[in-house]
Amino acid sequence: MIVKNEAERLAQCLESAQPFVDEIVVVDTGSTDDTVAIAQQFTATIHHHAWNNDFAAARNYALQYVTGDWVLVLDADEQLTAKAGSQIRPLLEQNPHTLVINLVRQEIGAAQSPYSLVSRLFRVHPDIRFTRPYHAMVDDSVAEIIRREPQWTVAELPGVAILHDGYGAEAIANRNKLQNARLTMERYLAEHPNDPYVCSKLGALYVQMDRTTYGIDLLKKGLKVANSEAAIAYELHYHLGIAYTQANCMAQALHHYQAAIEQPILPSLKLGAYNNLGSLRQRTKDLKAAQQLFITVVEIDPNFAKGHFNLGMVLKQMGQFAEAIAHYQQAIQLQADYAEAYQNLGVVLLKLGRVDRSMAAFREAIALHTQQNPSEAERLRQGLTDMGF
Repeated sequence: MIVKNEAERLAQCLESAQPFVDEIVVVDTGSTDDTVAIAQQFTATIHHHAWNNDFAAARNYALQYVTGDWVLVLDADEQLTAKAGSQIRPLLEQNPHTLVINLVRQEIGAAQSPYSLVSRLFRVHPDIRFTRPYHAMVDDSVAEIIRREPQWTVAELPGVAILHDGYGAEAIANRNKLQNARLTMERYLAEHPNDPYVCSKLGALYVQMDRTTYGIDLLKKGLKVANSEAAIAYELHYHLGIAYTQANCMAQALHHYQAAIEQPILPSLKLGAYNNLGSLRQRTKDLKAAQQLFITVVEIDPNFAKGHFNLGMVLKQMGQFAEAIAHYQQAIQLQADYAEAYQNLGVVLLKLGRVDRSMAAFREAIALHTQQNPSEAERLRQGLTDMGF
């Protein structure tokens, strides 16, 4: 681990990993809180490294202190799931030629793409090193090793291995973090102008920062050099879908979302594209296609509340009220503070004449909106008053 001022979250992370690992190596990059003291409580080996705006350099510094045969990399805003922790050791012993085991990470709070695949579990090898100052990863060095030593293979651990809560609204809204990421990636891009991965990450960041034209140009450039690496091609197409939607270019958005879901990667990693494509089909009144896409979403991940909500919205438009109610209720069961689900549940119940249940749903929606979006709470309250409720 590399850490800095993570006193609030570090213990939870280390508690999740401690039962399954032989040693904990922590490199602190300048904490001024209790981070180091907390790490010491877990008998971690603590080292210090001056921060120089380079995540890869810090991670490589940490690697030199590893004494085991395999390395699991975690950040303080992550937790190792108990199920994955119990599966790791048997998996390491299955194939002596496995160099890396990719892990599925669940992005808690991510509005669109709830899963990602990360190369965080790898064998100690003298040539494995992190590259890229931002979004540091070992993939570049692993590809070079396998090119030279083709006996090595890359495996995947099925199921969610890491829970990541770094995509909450506060983290995403941190403008300084976005600006620092942009500057770091721009410097890297200047030295590596044909790198499709940085084109994907920086292009997506431009789109997030409302620099849509810059983002589209960079994402399209990435596609020209992406070759056949499916994971990067997916990201490029997916973010082009988002960018063209922002630019109100629906035909291009549809094309890129379709290209994204055709990439041969894990279905769970494509939930964002399926979901967004469904929303576009709904927006263009192709309700049957939207319904099928949202059905696919909830089949891939029955616990994705947004998928159930979106399916409910389409079913409501199609007049299938009973089915819509079932999916709104499922969304609420999965996410208790889902104000929009309560609100639309109230609408459908009112259409069916179930006034008491409808008003109860509206009351829940207003209470939640009051905490999350007070103006929407007032709008809903006034609308009900205007209707005589």
